[in-house]
Amino acid sequence: MKKAVSFLSLIIMSACLSAQPLRVGVAGVTHDHLGGVVSALRGGDVEVVGVWEADARYLHDNSLSRRVPAERFYADLDEMLDATRPEAVVAYGSIKDHLAVVKACAPRGIHVMVEKPLGATLEDALEMASLARKYGIHLLTNYETTWYASNAYVKKQLEAGALGKVFRIDVYDGHEGPAEIGCSQKFLDWLTDPVQNGGGAVTDFGCYGANLATWFLEGEVPTEVFAVLRQNKPAVYPKVDDDAEIMLTYSGTTVHIGASWCWPTGRKDMYVYGVDGNFYQRTPEKVSGMIKGKAVPEFEAPALPAPYDNSFRYLKAVVRGEVTVAPTDLSALENNLTVMRILDAAIRSARMGRSVNLQ
Repeated sequence: MKKAVSFLSLIIMSACLSAQPLRVGVAGVTHDHLGGVVSALRGGDVEVVGVWEADARYLHDNSLSRRVPAERFYADLDEMLDATRPEAVVAYGSIKDHLAVVKACAPRGIHVMVEKPLGATLEDALEMASLARKYGIHLLTNYETTWYASNAYVKKQLEAGALGKVFRIDVYDGHEGPAEIGCSQKFLDWLTDPVQNGGGAVTDFGCYGANLATWFLEGEVPTEVFAVLRQNKPAVYPKVDDDAEIMLTYSGTTVHIGASWCWPTGRKDMYVYGVDGNFYQRTPEKVSGMIKGKAVPEFEAPALPAPYDNSFRYLKAVVRGEVTVAPTDLSALENNLTVMRILDAAIRSARMGRSVNLQ
């Protein structure tokens, strides 16, 4: 009877823990995607126990300032972690800062989720991965497109063989430019810096296509990467590229990634071609296509179930042990190390003017 009661108590305790908000620390406030934390607070998915920002200008002047008590803001990352003991930390500073965040969190056993891409350089990403594995923490990368019902629908159809052999994928991501769409100055300061961001459009938007290709192709690494990076607006973005064309060659598939800060409008769409037809993923929800000569009129893909519909619900489920992260998953460390290898090869290819072999 004691064992039965003990087992029941464990179930009740587990259920209570699952219902509680995830205790989250926020590392950096200069990323304009910080609004995602605000949304998670409103939804009750997280409790922000601490916020770190090294730049005094922004420590108490950000979108969390009116929603988190002033005493939870810290100018020192180590102090914030030790004082607040979060279950996970989400990084909203420069991409270069990701390494410092993992260096601080991993030895303390604190899980980390960064905004895409994983690191500013391949070397940074490899060091982050080594730390995550050594200390047994989850290290996730968040992309907006991970939570698109349309992308999930296309993946499911490919797994079912709806298009036959997939031979080409074209992924388009970007917008008119971060300055043109009104990004904040604190965001632009590092987003347009080759050290703090790792590059321009090639980093900011090239990562989406590399991430999706790695997912669709079950973790396969391309044999060759060829890229052309351009500065169409050097007066606006003097230090980095604003337009990137990346070609990935796989054993049986070609992937084209068009990443740009020069599109006439924002886009995150994709074409997937198989020998039996194609799908066009136009929006987060809408898909159309052609299968065996018959048109598939545009429709709305089925909504994703929780926790696979939102980055913070997913993070909470991963940290609480409710879901398992597969190596090829969009947020997975292994997938995103491949993304970093692709981005690194693309930058080297553009510099040298020739393909880079990855195998």
